[in-house]
Amino acid sequence: MNYQSEIEFARRIAVQAGENAKRIRALGVTAETKPDASPVTIADKENEKLIREAIELEFPADGILGEEGSSKSGTSGRRWIIDPIDGTRDFVRGNRFWCVLVALEEGGESLVGVAHFPMLGETYWASLGSGAYLGEERLRVSAITSMGESVFSPSGLQLELARPHLARVTELMQRVWSVRSYGGALDACLLAAGKVEIWFEPKVEIWDVAPLRLIIEEAGGLFFALDGSRRIDRRSAIACVPALKDEVRQGLGMV
Repeated sequence: MNYQSEIEFARRIAVQAGENAKRIRALGVTAETKPDASPVTIADKENEKLIREAIELEFPADGILGEEGSSKSGTSGRRWIIDPIDGTRDFVRGNRFWCVLVALEEGGESLVGVAHFPMLGETYWASLGSGAYLGEERLRVSAITSMGESVFSPSGLQLELARPHLARVTELMQRVWSVRSYGGALDACLLAAGKVEIWFEPKVEIWDVAPLRLIIEEAGGLFFALDGSRRIDRRSAIACVPALKDEVRQGLGMV
């Protein structure tokens, strides 16, 4: 199955949500703070409502999980996972790296994944077994095999959960060619596009990584959590090009 109708829907609704968020931001936004200390705006909430209602109309049997509270079990065994604005801090501050994330999963595997960056005019997407793309351009991770030639994109290092990893992350940073951090989703997509070789985040949620794991893996990259599994519910995310897997695992203190 190539999930053509599902990927076309996900790309279309992500773009619509991106335009909706841009419209709202142009009118002025303020952020509230959620219990986990992350920010949320009216645009996050309206975007999730827009996407949820579209899913319920076109795929009524599918379940839904959204960052802002959407939850529906469904009857098909499939579930749409929504992050209506990934990078709300960027959104509030007027930076360009926020995006809309949409994924469809079944049995713990993402079937479809979309990361749309409205301010960059870029949509990264993938479907299981059919490759990863930026627009219509097929993506492949880079062929770099040396840490000394690689770009490392760590994110979320300001968080308390990052503290136990800071010494190891700093050591890795000293070994690579360059360090660049654009904020999670874009870092992951740049890895899939061959621009970055290593990505690390010490704190993520399912909706943060459901589409990104698929985009990375369909581009030939590796995705894993700090426990070594590929699961997206382990609250950490690491990705790299295959040639650097052992060095990255060792560098982050993994067995």
